[in-house]
Amino acid sequence: MGTEEAAPGEHAETGTGERGVRRRQTSGADWLPAPDPYRLLATAGVGLVVAAYVRVLHGVARVAGDPTALLAVVAAAVLAGTLFARYPSRRLAALAAGVALAGGGYAYLQSLPPEWTPAAVAVSSLGMALAFATGGSVLEVVNAGVWLLVATPVPTFLAWYLAVRGAFVRATVVAGSVLGLLVLTGDAGVATTTLGVVGALAAVGFGDIAAGADAAGVDRARRTLLMELGGVVAVTQVLTVVPDGEGEPVSVLGGPDDDTLEATLTRAGDEVTVSGSLSLSARVRFVVTADEPAYWRVGAYDRYTGRGWERTGEDRAYAGRLPAPEGPSRDLAQQVRVESELSVLPAAWKPRSVAGVDGVRVEGGDGLAPDQSLSPGDTYAVRSSVPAASPAVLRAGGGEYPGPVLEAYTQVPEGTPDRVGQRARQVTATVSAPYDAARTVEAWLAESKEYSLDVDRPEGDIADAFIFEMEAGYCTYYATAMVTMLRTLDIPARFVVGYTPGQSVGDRWVVRGLDAHAWVEVYVRGQGWVRFDPTPAAPRRRAERERLAMARERGDGGVDAAGSGGEPLELATPAPTPTPVTDDAPGGPDGESTPDADAPDFGSETPPGAPGAGEVGLDAGDGGSGTATDPGLTFEGPATGAGPGSDAGSERGSGLPSPEQVGLGAVLLAGLGAGARSTGVGERAWRAVWLRVQPRADPETDVERAYERLEYVLTRRREPRRTGETVGQYLERVGDPRARRVGALYERARYGEGVGQEEADEAVALVREVVRDS
Repeated sequence: MGTEEAAPGEHAETGTGERGVRRRQTSGADWLPAPDPYRLLATAGVGLVVAAYVRVLHGVARVAGDPTALLAVVAAAVLAGTLFARYPSRRLAALAAGVALAGGGYAYLQSLPPEWTPAAVAVSSLGMALAFATGGSVLEVVNAGVWLLVATPVPTFLAWYLAVRGAFVRATVVAGSVLGLLVLTGDAGVATTTLGVVGALAAVGFGDIAAGADAAGVDRARRTLLMELGGVVAVTQVLTVVPDGEGEPVSVLGGPDDDTLEATLTRAGDEVTVSGSLSLSARVRFVVTADEPAYWRVGAYDRYTGRGWERTGEDRAYAGRLPAPEGPSRDLAQQVRVESELSVLPAAWKPRSVAGVDGVRVEGGDGLAPDQSLSPGDTYAVRSSVPAASPAVLRAGGGEYPGPVLEAYTQVPEGTPDRVGQRARQVTATVSAPYDAARTVEAWLAESKEYSLDVDRPEGDIADAFIFEMEAGYCTYYATAMVTMLRTLDIPARFVVGYTPGQSVGDRWVVRGLDAHAWVEVYVRGQGWVRFDPTPAAPRRRAERERLAMARERGDGGVDAAGSGGEPLELATPAPTPTPVTDDAPGGPDGESTPDADAPDFGSETPPGAPGAGEVGLDAGDGGSGTATDPGLTFEGPATGAGPGSDAGSERGSGLPSPEQVGLGAVLLAGLGAGARSTGVGERAWRAVWLRVQPRADPETDVERAYERLEYVLTRRREPRRTGETVGQYLERVGDPRARRVGALYERARYGEGVGQEEADEAVALVREVVRDS
């Protein structure tokens, strides 16, 4: 393990350091250690651990901060650590770290809203620590961008300061603690974590070699360390035991339905990760008694990470009443009976009050959740104010938004490809009102993509991949793409999860796991959040019907309730969103489109008591065709493929290895090389090739090389040549005429008149026979 050098002005000491390693004396002029390749490698190992966690935090900053500023403070911390390492007093470095931490903490507190009192900050900090320990992402931190700039420099400074002074173990502990925290939060992926572990082992191992290994043991220790590092990499490729920030989400309830669409959406907590292929659960979750169908909303997510969604902000206790929507609305009472364990409180948007549950919290985006999971047979009542603005009112909402709404709901990761915004502008080129732009994007996605639950999760940005590279997906992909496209147009939008209305049985709606769904809410000035659904309804319903039919045929339990078993699966449908108009389309004086005989007729699927076509809170995907055929929508350019200005060579997911993969591959090769050298496998393999494949040159050289191979094989497999014994004497004693002939040609080539090409070919062929027969 590494040791610390005495700094200038300190008395040079001779004693034992960590684990008995003796400290080396330094002069006052040597504030940095003498160039030692193993010490440099140990320092590089610490740097690798630092680089691993900085890479993770840089990805967080791309979503919720300024990645350039983060890299700047990291560089400043490394420079400061290098400079402070030359001073004798460790107290000075500790004081600098304390001042930086206090100053950063004060700056972070100043960035919080005024209502955040010191007591609230303390409580939130405790909650944050618990959340980190149980898998909560760094993205959930309030003002995560500022928090990163505060939290990153101090451990980076300390780790690098200790590394430069030679305290490699302590440096590794500091840097490894940060990486370990990111592993617990799930932000660090397997490859990055493995690279950090490799760096930590390298720091400790090479530090040991530099500090105490004698010359005879250095080569053996180096090979052993390289083999250990390669083994770590190899094992992680076989057994993935580190939580992966980009892995599949896990249901908080557990059980056999964890690979279902429902598990990834309605049980996802504060984070939704877009997955690959999923299945549908046919189990009944709850039954709603209400006068009309609705989307039973669970929650909303505001922060897009490029790989999924995060919900920021603090939960708050339900105080008996929630605010009404900003625009006109109508009341809708719902009585919900729970049929299987439920950790959420689905309700029509916008919920105003809830009764029958002890302990309710309001999550970000006004989603409701019980403090304790509900059990089968539990009931609760919700009263909602369903938005009911007309298309003309929504269209007149304009593009001016409150500052907080614009800041929170137009965010996209810094690395979002430009072609996403270019495609959004292309699709909406013929409309101007934000409401019409939302409807146009909704219809374009429903028309241009196929619905399928059997997909491979793409690399890189999900929205970009779905728009340009994928031909099919399910609701999570559709909603993610729509929100991202709208945000590039500076239209506030958010990702919403819950359940579609379910199966209609009289005035009740039987909602199953297969009804879990994701959709979009768009903010309209003066009206609040309005629902849109870009997922085509017909193929989604077909998949749901097939899944339910299969469950009924197998006799699965819990798939019917409230008399639904004797009814065909006729899924309830709210009325569709009104059709937008283009700027040059004919319309009435209030901006509404005039009747069109070619417009799709949604009335046949609207049950009695449902809102009329002039009301909102609706989705284009619920038309009978499942595709968007709205008049007046003009889609320029191809539905799929590269967009304007796109560069296929710059696409993410191009198949090129990531930096982590390149680094781990290099470590694995080094470990294999060291192992091959230690076991002699490499040398034996080389010798095997050398014996059987002889490169050709001129005749004399060819004969000399043939004889070298001959003597080697005879020495290893028969008997060696004795001291003072001539070539002729040795080969005569061996007794193989082929060997004697090669020896004669060798002596002629080396000491006589030389040999020709035919004789060289003969020598090479004879040695090949001897090698084959030996």
